[in-house]
Amino acid sequence: MTGYTPPDTPLDILHEDHEILVVNKPAGLLSVPGKGPNLADCLIARLEAVYPQVLLVHRLDRDTSGVMVFGLTPHAQRHLGLQFEKRQTKKSYLARVSGRLEPKTGTVDLPLIVDWPNRPLQKVDHETGKPAVTDWRVMKASDAESRVKLFPQTGRSHQLRVHMLALGHPILGDPLYAPETADHYPRMMLHAEELRLRHPDGGEGVKFRVAAPF
Repeated sequence: MTGYTPPDTPLDILHEDHEILVVNKPAGLLSVPGKGPNLADCLIARLEAVYPQVLLVHRLDRDTSGVMVFGLTPHAQRHLGLQFEKRQTKKSYLARVSGRLEPKTGTVDLPLIVDWPNRPLQKVDHETGKPAVTDWRVMKASDAESRVKLFPQTGRSHQLRVHMLALGHPILGDPLYAPETADHYPRMMLHAEELRLRHPDGGEGVKFRVAAPF
């Protein structure tokens, strides 16, 4: 992760109450600190400056933007953490991928594991990989690129990026899995658009959404 220059943008708070905080994470900003002082600037550190009690629930990749939820109490952190673990949350992403993705809808079911010699890269591995499932729906397509909605059923590291690559349609601007496209796009074209979960206070279903900026 050379040349980490996170965006200097104000916090974009989508929702705040006594239990949870929902934020629109900008692309290019780490969710949590990396190793070393040069990777200390991250979303949770910026949030802690305003909300000292904020607690991590899940992560988005550095180059992904979009909806992230944080706990403001230990109860909320536990409650939300279990929902993610048990796959009770519903997530949808918007991506622009290379080429014409066909058919219009489908599912990728390919197990993933870290590619140790090349970490943090992940790879498909049918022997030792952990189950990973992604549904997709094409919104519009040309021969050059497709705009797709992605619905991960599991939450593996780099899942959407590796699954799209495995289909032969990598996410445009991805510095790890489609480096040949990275110079042609201002950022990786992947955005966490919507998150549905149960509120830790009472269990009511809630939905948070922010449109993709591309």
